[in-house]
Amino acid sequence: MPADWHGECVAGELFPVTTCNDKLIGARYYLKGFGRKNIATTEYHSARDGDGHGSHTASTAAGNNDTTVRIDGKLIGKGSGMAPGAKVAAYKVCWTGRPGAGDGCFSSDSVAAINDAVLDGVDVLNYSIGGGSESSALDPVAMAFRGASNAGVYVANSAGNSGPGESTLDHPAPWVTTVAAATFRRAFQAVELGNGARYVGASTTPSLPTPTRLVTSVSVKLAGASASNAALCVPGTLDPAKATGQVVQCDRGVIARIDKSFEVKRAGGVGMVLTNTSANSLNGDYHPIPSVHVDHVARTAIKNYITAAGASATAKIVPLTAAELATAPQVPEIAEFSSRGPSTTTDGDILKPDIAAPGVDVVAAVAPPFNHGRKWDFLSGTSMSSPHMAGIGALMKAKYPTWLPSEIKSALMTSATDTVSSADDPFAQGAGFVNPNGAADPGLVYPTTPNEYRQYLVGLGVRFSPPFDTLTPVSASNLNQASIAVGKLAGVETVTRRVKNVGSAATTYTASASVPGFDVLVTPSAFTLAPGAEQTFTVRFTRTDAPLGDWAIGALTWSGGGHSVRSPIALQPVAVSAPTEVHGEGASGSKEFQVTPGFTGSMDISVSGLVGVTPVSDSVVTGEFDINNPVADADTKHYTVAVPAGTKAARFSLDSADDSADLDLFVYREGEFVDLSASGAADEQITLLAPDAGTYDVYVNGFATPGGSTSYGLANFVVGPADLGNASVSPDPAAVTTGVPVTLTASWTGLDVTKRWLGVISYSGADAVTLLSVG
Repeated sequence: MPADWHGECVAGELFPVTTCNDKLIGARYYLKGFGRKNIATTEYHSARDGDGHGSHTASTAAGNNDTTVRIDGKLIGKGSGMAPGAKVAAYKVCWTGRPGAGDGCFSSDSVAAINDAVLDGVDVLNYSIGGGSESSALDPVAMAFRGASNAGVYVANSAGNSGPGESTLDHPAPWVTTVAAATFRRAFQAVELGNGARYVGASTTPSLPTPTRLVTSVSVKLAGASASNAALCVPGTLDPAKATGQVVQCDRGVIARIDKSFEVKRAGGVGMVLTNTSANSLNGDYHPIPSVHVDHVARTAIKNYITAAGASATAKIVPLTAAELATAPQVPEIAEFSSRGPSTTTDGDILKPDIAAPGVDVVAAVAPPFNHGRKWDFLSGTSMSSPHMAGIGALMKAKYPTWLPSEIKSALMTSATDTVSSADDPFAQGAGFVNPNGAADPGLVYPTTPNEYRQYLVGLGVRFSPPFDTLTPVSASNLNQASIAVGKLAGVETVTRRVKNVGSAATTYTASASVPGFDVLVTPSAFTLAPGAEQTFTVRFTRTDAPLGDWAIGALTWSGGGHSVRSPIALQPVAVSAPTEVHGEGASGSKEFQVTPGFTGSMDISVSGLVGVTPVSDSVVTGEFDINNPVADADTKHYTVAVPAGTKAARFSLDSADDSADLDLFVYREGEFVDLSASGAADEQITLLAPDAGTYDVYVNGFATPGGSTSYGLANFVVGPADLGNASVSPDPAAVTTGVPVTLTASWTGLDVTKRWLGVISYSGADAVTLLSVG
């Protein structure tokens, strides 16, 4: 037992204290937020893992070396976690909910667990939770992780599984390592149809070399099963009288991929072709029967063949030819599902994700009761990539016990290598694919101290008590990180960084930096550092011909002593860099703010609004929300909002009466999904700039409502183009110079303080706007 370990093993249902041992040295569970009454009867009221997610992540991070892995009696090989010598402490905060309650992980439970883990003496924390909607760096869970980082704990977080769309990631806080998911092995077979056509897909199962009749799942469904469920091969939908001996085509979606092949096997099927219905990842799950997973393009061709060939349609699942293997996807590649940046809550000034790690078809331990009796299985997700980084972080912590968590993160980032297709997309791969051996000897690191994180928070408006009340603010772009991002670069901008020589000898480093469409000046461009010494430098970006509004991607590399210390750069040039929002209080008042122009001359300013709204009061109970088929009931309330043509902004702002609750917000336009805000926080908000005209449906869902019901206020704003005469900005026009900030003053008068108010400030020649909110 480590000498500095202060944790304990908390007994619970089917989890006696003796469950802990020399490997699992601590276990706790947290119910106060989620509520004991909301837990499913199949769930364990203890730290015991129910669905296998925690077992998989823990064994990935720190599973013992040279462990024999078998699935369904078949030998897979020998396995090891990233840090096999590390001890494990489990903190269970996620629960399977009873019918009507839904599954969930309460933020209050997570915060309690993080705080306990720090006090217990952990060195590394993994958090494979989140996604769906970007939380703020001020989110309670993020702030708890800041406390952990301040205490010397390295923290890894999953980026989320909502890709490949932009700005879909979670966990933007700079003190955590936000991890994308990438492929790391090539496992393919081809489905060969009776007409000779072959389609390559992911597969880890045995082959099916004999041509076998191929059918769609809908054609072999039970009489009482719906076609939609049968298409997905939902358990209990296929008819053994029709499916026995067949290869069955099943669509991806809704249920676990592995459950589909188990349904085909139950019905007597001997093979499965799993088909994507839209662009998505291909996964080589370990199915119980020969299976191959193909893309949505192949789906169309395969289904057309089945229709045309009828009862004579056949398929076999076979290894690739040399030519097919040569053209099959290479590795590492960012998974389609892996959530992408840029970060929206930081205005793109913090580059996320930070790094990529294996997250597709990862073999690790699972819980047999809920995984078809298996003790091991292949799983995919950023939940799988994050514990890779946690385990590697533990190795780094063991090698360099005095390093700051930020120095470990920096070493991992600056030594990373590019993925195959996302080398020019840091919003997909971050700094690149993790390279543990390179990280062990990084040359330079970018240290970020607890006080520097506090300075970043001061820049966000946070006020600290003494002795931290005199700290000066630091912008996100100037926070000392191993990446550089400027989300609104107006003409010229200079950022500051600091590096530390962690090598064993004095070394001279020389900078090389390039961003298309910008002149880049690094000062100083070379320096010599003794071991342990630090050097501050600046990077000045001057736009030349980079297109406005488009992200320009590049890198800064310090070379010396055999080291290549690379940082990704992402810059978005704009005509005017303006704050996203300015907020005030009172019936009358004013607020100063700064904008930075990307041109020299005169800048006209206009105001639309202010529009006043009285929030609608209502309440919801806990319940699930079907994003594909939203239904209003006790757990989901529905509101209709008309948005006319020419609207400058529409905002839907949800304010929960209980900050420990977790309410979610969803918006649709004429039946089509538009956006969601579904973080782990109680309050949610969606703002649409220049929205399309139409009727918008707004849904408030009670993801988790302590005490049975949670009250809230919902303010639905629609700001038209008109100046309503209750707000102004001065000076107007303003004389401006490229790259030089100018101070403006927003003023308002005559407002009803019982309402909330919103307006839009626009700038001539620029797409940028600033929202003005009051109350």
